[in-house]
Amino acid sequence: MGRLGKLIYVCGSILFLTAFSLAGYYASKMHELGEPVSDEKIPDYRYHFMLIPEELDNDYWRLVEKGARDAAEENHILLEYVGPKQSNIDEHLRKLNIAAASKVDGVLTQGYNDKQFTPVINYLANKGVPVITVDTDAPSSHRRAYIGTDNYYSGFLAGKALIDDTIGVVNVAIITGSFKAEHQKLRVKGFKDAIAKEKRINIVAIEESNITRIRAAEKAYKILSEHPETNAFYGTSALDGIGIAQSVFRLRRQDSTYIMAFDTIAETLEYIRRGVIDATVVQKPYEMGFNAVEMMIKIQEGKPVPKINYTETRIMHKNDLPDRSEEIMP
Repeated sequence: MGRLGKLIYVCGSILFLTAFSLAGYYASKMHELGEPVSDEKIPDYRYHFMLIPEELDNDYWRLVEKGARDAAEENHILLEYVGPKQSNIDEHLRKLNIAAASKVDGVLTQGYNDKQFTPVINYLANKGVPVITVDTDAPSSHRRAYIGTDNYYSGFLAGKALIDDTIGVVNVAIITGSFKAEHQKLRVKGFKDAIAKEKRINIVAIEESNITRIRAAEKAYKILSEHPETNAFYGTSALDGIGIAQSVFRLRRQDSTYIMAFDTIAETLEYIRRGVIDATVVQKPYEMGFNAVEMMIKIQEGKPVPKINYTETRIMHKNDLPDRSEEIMP
C-alpha cells in the first residue's frame, strides 16, 4: 500500500471511529433525556414505566425513586427516572410530552400545578398512557390515581404541633417552596386553618424559596431583619427547614426561635438532634414510589386501584428520632 493509500486508510478509520463514538454518545443522551426507547432494547421486561419528578437531584425525590426502583426490580419492570435537574415547570412539562411520544406503558409524575399539568396528563391518557400522580395531585386531570401525602392535613398537623409546643405570643413566618405548587399551597392553608383561632399566634410574613436551601436561608435572614419580633418559622418543603435553620443558627437565635420543618432528610434530622429544628412533618416518599409502581402494574393488568391513596403523615420531635445506627426510611 502506497503512502497515499495509507493516508486514505487512516483518515477513513478515524472518521469511522468518530462517527461511531458520536452515535453512541447521542444514543445515551437520548435515553438520559427520556427519548423513545425501542422495543428491541427492552425484550425481557414486563412493562416500561417512566418516573418524572419535580427535580432529579432533590433528596426527597431520590427517596421516591429508590422506592420505585425497588418495586420495579421486584416485578421486572424497566423504570426510567427523568426530569429537570432543578425545579422548572416548563422542563417538567416537556419531559411529560416526551413520555407521550415514547413507547412507555405508564407514567408516574408529580401533578405540581393542576391548571398547567391537567392538559398534558389528559394528552397522555388520550394516547393510551395511564398516569399516576405522586406527592402532588392534579385532581382535574384524567390521572388514574394519586398516591402521596394529604397535603392539607400535613399543614394542619404542623399548625397543631406549633400550638402544642409553644407558649405565649408566637410571631411565625412561613417559607414555602412555591406560591404556584398545589401541594405547597395546601400545606400553607392547612397550617393557617389550624392556628386561625389562636389569638396568641400571628403570621408576620410569607416568603417563597423556589425549593432551594440557599433561597430559604436568604428569605429567613430577610424576615428576621425586617421582623425582629419573629420567634417561629414553618417551612413547607424539604429544603426550607434546612435553609431556615442555617440562618437562625448563624444569627445565634436557635434558643429563642421555634422551627417546624418538612421531611426527614439527613440534614433536617441532624438539625433536630442539635436542637436547632424543633419538629418536622414526616412523609413517606419511599412508600409513595414503591406503591406507585405496584399500582401501575395493577392498571396494566386491568385491575382496579383506588383513586386517592394517602400515605402516613405525622410530626417528629427530637425524642422521636431513631438511634443513629438505625436506617431511617422516610
